[in-house]
Amino acid sequence: MSLSRSPSPRGGGGWASPGLTTPYDNMSGKSSPRKTYGDIQENGSAATSSDNVTWASAKARSEEVNGYPSFSTRNNGFFSRHARKISTSLPTFSMGGRRNFSDKEKLGRGRWPPINGSRTVRFLTMAGRIAWRFRLRLGIVLGLFLAYLLFYVTPLHRVYRRAAWLGGGSKYVVILAANQGGGVMEWKGPREWAIERDSVRNKKKYAKKWGYDLEIVDMSTKKRYAHEWRESWEKVDTIRNCMRKYPKAEWFWWLDLNTFIMEPSYSLQSHIFNDLTGNTYRDINIYNPLNISHPFKSPHLDAVARSPTGNGRKDSIHLVIPQDCGGFNLGSFFVHRSIWTDRLLDIWWDPVGYEQKHMEWEHKEQDAMEHLYINQPWIRPHTAFIPQRKINSFPMGACSENGEDARIHYSERDRDFVVNMAGCEWGRDCWGEMYNYRELSNKLNRTPWEKFKDGLSDGFKAAKIKFAKKKEEDEDVKS
Repeated sequence: MSLSRSPSPRGGGGWASPGLTTPYDNMSGKSSPRKTYGDIQENGSAATSSDNVTWASAKARSEEVNGYPSFSTRNNGFFSRHARKISTSLPTFSMGGRRNFSDKEKLGRGRWPPINGSRTVRFLTMAGRIAWRFRLRLGIVLGLFLAYLLFYVTPLHRVYRRAAWLGGGSKYVVILAANQGGGVMEWKGPREWAIERDSVRNKKKYAKKWGYDLEIVDMSTKKRYAHEWRESWEKVDTIRNCMRKYPKAEWFWWLDLNTFIMEPSYSLQSHIFNDLTGNTYRDINIYNPLNISHPFKSPHLDAVARSPTGNGRKDSIHLVIPQDCGGFNLGSFFVHRSIWTDRLLDIWWDPVGYEQKHMEWEHKEQDAMEHLYINQPWIRPHTAFIPQRKINSFPMGACSENGEDARIHYSERDRDFVVNMAGCEWGRDCWGEMYNYRELSNKLNRTPWEKFKDGLSDGFKAAKIKFAKKKEEDEDVKS
């Protein structure tokens, strides 16, 4: 008697179920029994037949074939248990207008139903596929765009431009003379205050953009220098004070009040100092309106002092000034911090020279600088000249005795850097010139969006004028 999980109800073992005790033919693949159930009953008990299949033998044969227990758990892992739920919750896209589902049971489950014949859906689907295909490149472009916004929308770009080891903006100081002519000598009217307001705003905006320091100096006449009126010479003393105030700065840019920076997109580094040797010249004979004899011929001087270009090195330049039609112009010039500069400022400010020559020097500290350059050999090797239109262009009203001069007068086509309305208080309209150049600068430096808006505005104005003219013509015809 063979036993399985539970004893058989029949004698001799086995089961009465046909699926367990039915004898089969050989393993030839036939599924029909060799004997009928009636034959089994006629021939006696199935347990005594040689072809009888018991529960235990069937179970053992099944285990030999499968190689693992008949019972095993399913969907043990998280994703295995929830894969169907996750997959059906995701949207799918279809390029066609028909719904083609291989599994009808999932029809419309968690999907975005396409609109039949909708171009919008087809376009979005195609755009999504293209974006997925080029997702790496799109990610790089998007990252660069976000970095650009982060750099320019936030003050990060100002920090970068000001840092001495990055943009280098902290190495430069802009000195602006304000309240010039005010004080005890005369009252300032609305136009003078308007000029000062525009000039100061222009310099503040430029210095903030590039990370420079801005020093606004009150040049009002107060007779502060004891027995003498030396306010016009205060420029020299102001530069010395700024050097003490900004000990880490290297270059100091003096600007008169009647100047206007036309191109705020030009930094001093890119416009001048990255190639200082190429943007300046040492030999004054290249442009010499004063007819100064250069270089010195004395045999007692060394080779550098007798050379028309000094030693030719960039690091030996400590004073950069432009020349106009009358000689040196100190409405816009640069001074470099050095021992040589300290010596120059001391001699330039020396009251002895002022007492002896101030009646002869019509342009005061400017004529004093010319006198030092002509008579002091140690000044020439460290002085460089810069083309006037680089930092000090004149309007047509200045130096106009010989007509327009391409070396001096402002050029809109070349986008000159700075305009100096020099001498406008002598017979010219300072406010009118300042206003015109301010509006021109705003026009030349518009953003693409501002240009687009101005284009629309001009188009509407032109259309309105055209419509008004046509209306007048129609009224004339009717009358």
